[in-house]
Amino acid sequence: MARRRTLRLKTREQRELESYRDQDGRPSVRERCSAVLKVAAGEAPHAVARQGVLKPRDPDTRYGWVTAYEEEGVAGLVAHQHVGDRRRALALRLGGECQCRLEKISLCS
Repeated sequence: MARRRTLRLKTREQRELESYRDQDGRPSVRERCSAVLKVAAGEAPHAVARQGVLKPRDPDTRYGWVTAYEEEGVAGLVAHQHVGDRRRALALRLGGECQCRLEKISLCS
C-alpha cells in the first residue's frame, strides 16, 4: 500500500502560507496555499483535490503543488502558474475565424 503524503510546516512557514492564502490578489495563489495548508493539517491530498478547496482538481495537480512548495517554498507556488493568454489559446484552437471575432471584441473593449 502506498504511503500517505504528508507535509510538516514550521510556524513561520505556516504563517507565510496563511498570509498568501488570505491576502494575495491572485485567486490561483490563494487556492494553492490553501491546499498546501490543508495537506499540512493532515488531510489526504487526494481528498483535498476532490473536495477540499475552491473547485475539484486532478489529484496529481495537488501533489504537484505540494512538491513545488517542498522544493521552492511559496515562490514555487507563485512561479509555476499555468495561466496564459486565453484569447490566443482560443484562436489557435478555433482557427482564423475566431481570431477575427476576437480582434473586433478587443477593439470594442
